[in-house]
Amino acid sequence: MKNKKQFGLIGKNIEYSFSRNFFSEKFNSNQKYSDYDYKNYDIKSIDQVESVFNQKNISGLNVTIPYKENIIEFLDKISEQSKEIGSVNTICFENGKKVGYNTDIYGFEKSLKENKIENIDSVMILGTGGSAKTVAYFCKRNGIAYNHVSRRISKSNLIYQNLIEDNFLNKVLIVNCTPIGTFPKVNESPKLPYELINNECIFFDLVYNPSETLFLRKGKEIGCKTLNGSKMLRFQAEKSFELWTKTFK
Repeated sequence: MKNKKQFGLIGKNIEYSFSRNFFSEKFNSNQKYSDYDYKNYDIKSIDQVESVFNQKNISGLNVTIPYKENIIEFLDKISEQSKEIGSVNTICFENGKKVGYNTDIYGFEKSLKENKIENIDSVMILGTGGSAKTVAYFCKRNGIAYNHVSRRISKSNLIYQNLIEDNFLNKVLIVNCTPIGTFPKVNESPKLPYELINNECIFFDLVYNPSETLFLRKGKEIGCKTLNGSKMLRFQAEKSFELWTKTFK
């Protein structure tokens, strides 16, 4: 074990996380990766991240809620794309430097493609954190109109209680970038006026556990196409692994 390359996930309350099982299975299935190990680094605040960086043989990290934005100040460098997005979910250790990347954008785009979601009129982004920034970047890059929706009043976003039918006209991709719907809030959904949403809209929940959240069930009741975050998660994880292994070549 002492010579193993150590990988892991930085986050908060992440015992349920997909990443540890995914990467452990990946490492165990190929003799080539027999000296790779993956574990969860569940930290109560971002200030504890230095203790993770100081782990022996640390070789690559994933980052999840709520640290995708705050992690940036602890890194030596971030990719241009991560800089534009304002969020990092993958860390590589390159020539002694901690370098941040965003593979969520790859996972998000590929997930849309796999599910044949195209010709979107606009995007409604629920939340304002790191994942929400990734979706906003996708919209900017593709010239798609979008709005953030939050519980907090701000010049840059809409608030749930002020949403009207006009916000849901035509084919709106509604993306839940909040943790609402996952443990411990499995019986909750974002407080949208679901009665105003037409069946052309698409419900995309970045939550993947449970596989069908209350948000998605409500979308199905309306007759909307729905998808969860499981494919996006796999795609971004594969891209993370690709970045890590390139580092060792």
